[in-house]
Amino acid sequence: MLYNLFEFLEQEFRFPGATLFQFLSFRASLAIVFSLTFTLIYGRIIIRFLKAKQIGESVRDLGLSGQNEKTGTPTMGGIIIILGTLIPVLLLAQLDNIYILLLLFTTLSMGFIGLIDDYIKIFKKDKDGLKGKFKVAGQLALGLIVGSVLYFHPGVTVKEEIIFSESQKPESIQEVFTPEKKSTLTTIPLFKDNAFDYADLLTWISPNLKKFTWLIFIPVVVFIIVAVSNGANLTDGIDGLAAGSSAIIVLALGIFAWVSGNLIFSDYLNIMYIPHVGEVVIFVAAFSGALIGFLWYNTFPATIFMGDTGSLTIGGVIAVIAIIVRKELIIPLLCGIFLIENLSVILQVGYFKYSRKKTGVGKRIFKMAPLHHHYQKLGIHESKIVARFWIIGILLAVLSIVTLKIR
Repeated sequence: MLYNLFEFLEQEFRFPGATLFQFLSFRASLAIVFSLTFTLIYGRIIIRFLKAKQIGESVRDLGLSGQNEKTGTPTMGGIIIILGTLIPVLLLAQLDNIYILLLLFTTLSMGFIGLIDDYIKIFKKDKDGLKGKFKVAGQLALGLIVGSVLYFHPGVTVKEEIIFSESQKPESIQEVFTPEKKSTLTTIPLFKDNAFDYADLLTWISPNLKKFTWLIFIPVVVFIIVAVSNGANLTDGIDGLAAGSSAIIVLALGIFAWVSGNLIFSDYLNIMYIPHVGEVVIFVAAFSGALIGFLWYNTFPATIFMGDTGSLTIGGVIAVIAIIVRKELIIPLLCGIFLIENLSVILQVGYFKYSRKKTGVGKRIFKMAPLHHHYQKLGIHESKIVARFWIIGILLAVLSIVTLKIR
């Protein structure tokens, strides 16, 4: 809204300072300031409202120290993150940008699914919340929509860098890249020629099969969204862990969006240029600001929990941003915290069932899953667990960014 307003003021009246809104860095700075300010100020108001309505967490007895003290803590705090993201984005982003529209849709749809889940847990007194099949169905539907839009929409394009001989010199930076084109290219980290086309999975059989690439691309998008959103959901088990880890991941993705949407950086780093993707930086700035602001209330001892309203939204948004900037294949590294939390549950459940079938007695690999509860069982305070997970998350984010140059 403000972007269009100041664009109009600049074109019609040469309004002083209006040109600042043309700069991505300026709008991104405003976005993070707006989102932080909103979450810090209105977060307290929302917490008071949730307390007044007795929308509190009903904590399961897992035998963890300090667990009972958390009972009654307001939940559904994901509303703070969602509002803290949407308001700056609606004010500062170009709302006709297909990537922004996809991210807004993802935020609202995953937030709605999480809200229903939290509503059932709190008001229906059902600790299981929304049945798993309905939750997964919602994630699948989102994946199908996002995958279809990214594959078929004409505004989703890339530009590849042209390799010139020593005798040839481009006259401008624009000539370094091919014209915009539809493509299912993505990035493989650590490879010199790091471009991979999903179409190659079919065209080696026959070039005519390229038109059916959507049969591979869309299921991959669906899988990534389901996996990352559930990973974020599992990570949200102790104060500040999910919000802090997600903020680190999102900021790294913001760097990817920045360099991929800039001709000069794309040329320097020898990566594909993605037209119009720079606008995603505005969303990333607002989203990271909302997550950091939420941490003000969510760090130990938490005065509010994000609930599934927040955790499912966070996972869905992270997955979609990674796919948009064509860095989805780096998710196992960048989202390593989510991955190990997911794997710990899969290994625990799988080994328990296997050992019970073989010996009649179920055995466990960890004292408890997800992994953060294992360390709690070992007697490590949750604030120390969270801090160490954040440190690991920062290391993984730095390594992910470094892959832009190390090949």
